[in-house]
Amino acid sequence: MSMYARYIKRPQDFFFATIALILLIPVMTVTAFLIRKKLGGPVLFKQKRPGKDGIVFEMIKFRTMTDERDETGELLPDDKRLTPFGQKLRSLSIDELPSLINIIKGDIAIVGPRPLLVDYLPLYNDDQKRRHDVKPGLTGLAQVNGRNRLSWEERFELDVHYVEHITFLGDWKIIFQTVNKVLKRDGISSETSATMEAFMGSEVKKKQDALSR
Repeated sequence: MSMYARYIKRPQDFFFATIALILLIPVMTVTAFLIRKKLGGPVLFKQKRPGKDGIVFEMIKFRTMTDERDETGELLPDDKRLTPFGQKLRSLSIDELPSLINIIKGDIAIVGPRPLLVDYLPLYNDDQKRRHDVKPGLTGLAQVNGRNRLSWEERFELDVHYVEHITFLGDWKIIFQTVNKVLKRDGISSETSATMEAFMGSEVKKKQDALSR
C-alpha cells in the first residue's frame, strides 16, 4: 500500500465526512421529513453489506422504496416500489447522505469499490475478490465511468484497477467527477432495470467451480 493509502486516506475521510455531515444536517432533516410524509416509516434503510476482507457491516441510507408486496407476501420488483420521489432522491444521490455515518465509523471510505450484497460474496472469481482488499467506498472508479450502465464484469475490472492504483490525486479526481455525474444525473439506471440487475456470477467463476469438483 502507498503512504497515502496507509496513513492519509482514513484521517482525510474522517475529517471531510464529519464536516459534510454537519453542513448537510438541514438537507437531511428536510429529506427525512419528506420521506416520512411520502413513504412512511422507517425513514432510514439499513442493509448488511460486506466491507474490507468481506467483513459485514450495516450500510445506512435514506429509504427510497415502498414496502409493497404481492399476494404471497413477497416484495414487488424494484421498479414497482421505486416512486418518482425515491427516483429523484437517487438521481441526486441524496439517499446516500446517511452513509457519511459509515465513513465516520470507518466502515467505508469516501472512494473505493461500492459495497454490494452479502449474497454476492461466494459468486466472485479470484480476481473479483480483490475488490475486498480495501474498504468499500461511497463512490468509486466504476461510479464515474458508467455507474449502473456498466456490465458487472466492467464494474469489477474497474474496482480491481482502483485497488491497484490508490493515490491522493486519483481519489480527488474521482470525487470531483462524482459531483459532475450527480449534477448531470448520469448512469442511475441500467438499460433493463430501475437500478442494477442482480449479479449471478461470472463465467470465469463458473469454470473455476467446475474444475474444482
